[in-house]
Amino acid sequence: MRTSTELQADGAGSAGRQPPAILVRGLVKRFDEVEAVRGVDFEVAPGEVFGFLGPNGAGKTTTINMLCTLAKPTAGEARVAGYDVVRERDDVRRNIGLVFQDQTLDSYMTGAQNLRLHAELYGLQKDLVAPRMRQVLEMVGLWERKDSPVGTYSGGMRRRLEIARGMMHSPRVLFLDEPTIGLDPQTRRSIWNYIAELREREEITIFMTTHYMDEAEWCDRIAIMDHGEIVALDAPQTLKAEVGTDRVSIQTDDNAAAISALADRFGIEARVADGAVTFGVPGGEEFVPRLFAELDVPIQGVSVSRPTLDDVFMSYTGSTIRDAEEGDPGKYRSRMMMQMIHGGRR
Repeated sequence: MRTSTELQADGAGSAGRQPPAILVRGLVKRFDEVEAVRGVDFEVAPGEVFGFLGPNGAGKTTTINMLCTLAKPTAGEARVAGYDVVRERDDVRRNIGLVFQDQTLDSYMTGAQNLRLHAELYGLQKDLVAPRMRQVLEMVGLWERKDSPVGTYSGGMRRRLEIARGMMHSPRVLFLDEPTIGLDPQTRRSIWNYIAELREREEITIFMTTHYMDEAEWCDRIAIMDHGEIVALDAPQTLKAEVGTDRVSIQTDDNAAAISALADRFGIEARVADGAVTFGVPGGEEFVPRLFAELDVPIQGVSVSRPTLDDVFMSYTGSTIRDAEEGDPGKYRSRMMMQMIHGGRR
């Protein structure tokens, strides 16, 4: 096993480069015979918004649990904010903020009371609590509602309050696990506007998980995770450019016959995704007239789109995220995790 000095030097790279905010090497997590995370490697730079994209059950939350010291790695090493997640667990916890997938606010308490409790649990200096509370609540647009019970907040307001709570102790790294799950598209966009402002004002590193393709577009880089492994890692635009084809989807009465005909007539490998026969071709719009003229299977409808992150996911895994999630709810027991954090803090 490498020493802390060796790991820091590994992450520092060339002269003048800041050490990574997160450094992961060969991280593995097994649950009995199930290997949930299979030797992942990655780095996250200070100030970066880094995303884990993948279906429920891909290993995203398990990875976050290890990085946040909620689960001990089976093998491998990881450092967060410069601290080893196993040997320097308390130092890691003091330097991270957490926003769980499920709500963990006390709804009978006011917004301000929730934040004060968090400040006490993290040992925030008493004379700093009030000014910091005002700062983070104004940042997420909730200062005027600070004395209202959380039970009267909308879903988007509660999410913003949880983000404010995660920022109370000025963490260096903020972990967001599915930060906008269950919210409508307009509220999701609003949440991301607040997150973008937070990043600029706080100079914080943000590590998030998501299975929303449009949400991943907000990240500087994303790692696509499937079955416990990182199958691709780069900037969203770079990953989409690598696909190199347009996505064509057709609706037919006989998908199996359409897939066979596409292979025989055009040499195209197609698959069923989201209920339609889907395949990639260069110049999709130019190909559609040939498709209607030469395919021996009746086409009821057709759509053409430029490469998306879902196409990237499909190119690496053979399925869309929606298809991959069927039958795997991947529930995240966040309240238990919060109790683990607060119970383990000294």
